[in-house]
Amino acid sequence: MSIIKTIINTQSDNFVENRDFYSERIKDLHQRRHRAHAGGPEKARKRHTEHREQILPRDRIRLILDPGSPFLELGELAGDNLPEGTQAGASIITGIGLINNRQCMIIVNDATVKGGTYYPMTCKKHVRAQTFAIQHRLPCVTMVQSGGAFLPEQEGIFPDEGMFGSIFVNQIEMSGQGIPQIAIVMGSSTAGGAYIPALCDEIVIVRGKGFMYLGGPQLVEAATGEKVGHEELGGAEMHCRDSGVTDHIAEDDAHGLNIVRDIVRNLGNLPTQRWDVAESVEPLYPIEEIYGLINKDTKVPNANREILARLVDGSNFDEFKANYGDTLMCGFAKIHGFEIGVLANNGVMFSESAKKGAHFINLCCQRDIPLLFMADVPGFMVGEHAERGGIAKDGAKFITAMCSAKVPKYTLITGGSYGAGYLAMCGRPFKPNAMLSWPSGRSGIMGPEQVANTLATVREDILKREGKTWTEDEREEFKAPHRKRFEDSEDAYNFASKLWYDAVIDPVETRETFALLLDLAGRSPKVDTKFGVFRQ
Repeated sequence: MSIIKTIINTQSDNFVENRDFYSERIKDLHQRRHRAHAGGPEKARKRHTEHREQILPRDRIRLILDPGSPFLELGELAGDNLPEGTQAGASIITGIGLINNRQCMIIVNDATVKGGTYYPMTCKKHVRAQTFAIQHRLPCVTMVQSGGAFLPEQEGIFPDEGMFGSIFVNQIEMSGQGIPQIAIVMGSSTAGGAYIPALCDEIVIVRGKGFMYLGGPQLVEAATGEKVGHEELGGAEMHCRDSGVTDHIAEDDAHGLNIVRDIVRNLGNLPTQRWDVAESVEPLYPIEEIYGLINKDTKVPNANREILARLVDGSNFDEFKANYGDTLMCGFAKIHGFEIGVLANNGVMFSESAKKGAHFINLCCQRDIPLLFMADVPGFMVGEHAERGGIAKDGAKFITAMCSAKVPKYTLITGGSYGAGYLAMCGRPFKPNAMLSWPSGRSGIMGPEQVANTLATVREDILKREGKTWTEDEREEFKAPHRKRFEDSEDAYNFASKLWYDAVIDPVETRETFALLLDLAGRSPKVDTKFGVFRQ
């Protein structure tokens, strides 16, 4: 293996300034997480624990997981600051953890947030969790306590693909594929929400707390004139003894979670790991040094080779075609013993970079080696020379190879990722297994300054046609709001809030996060790759 030798002076003024700036970003990340983890307001949490005598959603997760199990959360910051009114987390918690040594997708309604009702982002987050579960054949454990759809947001919840109905579609798809689904009804499960547990393989319901009905007592009275209580209409005794909708009665939350653990224990053989996993070796350089390698000034490229040296086992990187197309680094490395093919940007994408990347992806698919796209790219090269050289054709080769590849694919946005470069480095439309970003990640059609300059140039052309001019101050005044708008739009937290990223992670969490993801992928069946047409 080839060891990456660092040339960074960690005592330099530039390194220290970058490190201190990034440390503040990390504080901001943890503050955002704290806000998401809190759930609803204090009043709602108190009502949940004292009045209802129930366990808080995140405590339920801790109880159901094996002691010491990690919890890889997806969509942690989804819904944060969205105008529709959801708050960080989008009233649902989704993530992967171990139950009786089996990796499971856990989906938990947070009743402390608007009664656990479904907003548009709640639906999107639930569907995303199911998609991940299908991709990795993970059993789904759903803790149900939801008031159903938030009615004022009907148009974002009800009519289209990817909304509430897609939750049912995915459940039926998983059932057909033999992917286990278990529900525990811990509170009200109303209307369409009652079908979520009803479509599961086994259902646990908590006595006196859990209720399932297509219409609650108020709706039944309004529609039929019948007066009926919650227990008679949809309680545990009725559903376990009369309707047969549910299968197990629990006396309280903790009892119900133990029943679910027993159900998971009886799911059959654990899936085996299809890859050989080497002994994990720490990088030669502290991973915390990444804070000083990410430039405070976003116009300055990051030292991505140095960053890679602090992420991979032993800082070993067997580079492929090192002297050709060097604005894209390709090579083989290990993360906690898992082999992975790395594609990391080192500048603008040229034809040579794209052709090398397509070749490397082909090799990884032949060898069943997962791919990691470390995106920090301003885009593809433009201009007459590039066009005559076939940049569109060669870029298409790379995109075709990336899209066709059926090995597990992961995207990590470390810096700016723009235009076709964002797409080619396995952007969200190309369905990577997981799409992650560091707080420094930025994604958009082009950078904020380029957007502002482009729009200013268009405005200048209009003024010229009208026989008018403007001053530099007027030009800057015109550019400022456009620059600010795109800075906000391209921010990692905006992408995370809309679930365009699965998570924003601290750079020091990167190795453990990818080890978990790779372990999941290695326990799912291999899928053969069939490449599309490569234009020559």
